Amino acid sequence: MSNVTAHTHAPIATATETAASGATRRRLDDGRWHLQHGPIDLIVGADAADGDEAAVRAAHDACWQRFTSVLSELVAELPLLRTPVSQTSTGEDNPCQGPIARRMWSACHPHRANYITPMAAVAGSVADELIVAFKRPGVSRAFVNNGGDIALHLTAGQQYKIGVFADLAAFHGPDHQAAFDGSLTLDATMAVRGIATSGWRGRSFSLGIADSATVLARTAAVADASATIVANAVNLDDASIVRRPASSLKDDSDLGDLAVTVDVPPLPQPLIDLALTRGAQTAQQLCDDGTIEGAALFLQHRARTVGIPAHDVRHVASRFTESISAPPDAAGPARHPHSPEASCLKYAAC
Repeated sequence: MSNVTAHTHAPIATATETAASGATRRRLDDGRWHLQHGPIDLIVGADAADGDEAAVRAAHDACWQRFTSVLSELVAELPLLRTPVSQTSTGEDNPCQGPIARRMWSACHPHRANYITPMAAVAGSVADELIVAFKRPGVSRAFVNNGGDIALHLTAGQQYKIGVFADLAAFHGPDHQAAFDGSLTLDATMAVRGIATSGWRGRSFSLGIADSATVLARTAAVADASATIVANAVNLDDASIVRRPASSLKDDSDLGDLAVTVDVPPLPQPLIDLALTRGAQTAQQLCDDGTIEGAALFLQHRARTVGIPAHDVRHVASRFTESISAPPDAAGPARHPHSPEASCLKYAAC
């Protein structure tokens, strides 16, 4: 997720440093860092302002120190984090203790009319927590990429180019080197500081059938929770779609016995368009109420985007077709559906 969209070779890493908690970090030859602890796997990068490399080093060290205790904090509240957010709760009812856990719950609370647990925002919330280390003088821009859910820090005049994978099954980790389907440039003038993606072909379970649903928001936590909801909404009832209780696939799934998608056969175009329309309607509602800034939905070589300016979207491979709904201009909330061809976002080239 830099102005260089992808690396042509896997970066060489330095020796691994291990914390007492078991967390590890290693510096890659391009200056990025790989942080890992249990299921948490991050790529972190930052650039200096006016050549202040000492500030960048200090920020990376602060990020690392914060990271070493993240997993234990989350494990301590895991039963609560796997409990659905109550539909009758208010924003003041946050029962969590740690800052990341509280962020997770708060990001999911607006979606409480649906079945959602704070775990839906875990990756984005961790990224948000760690990006704070880079918000200091001497750091011009930074990212924390938590398996594709990304928090950004951008100062005036800075930007990042976000690479797009339309199909989550094509993504093999935060240092993936394959070609992207497209890209979107995010700059400091935009409100977006978080990107997240969900879908049935990803690493987490989904109730819907989207190959991927990527959401742009002001924070990665909000993007993460909202991507779950939007991906679930890309859905339809069809006997050919295979679903299984989440508990039969993973004993400790926070989704319990809810039926999650395990296979989607080739669908006729009208059904694909129906599912994408349902997802786009949900995304549009979230754009209209200010929860998210935009979304891109993909299903079987068709796409739908909402809230993304057509002029900001780089062309995705021509096999993806559909319409774009642009965001409001400065004059008001009016949107402009049916702009040129679809495209946009997904896991970043970091």
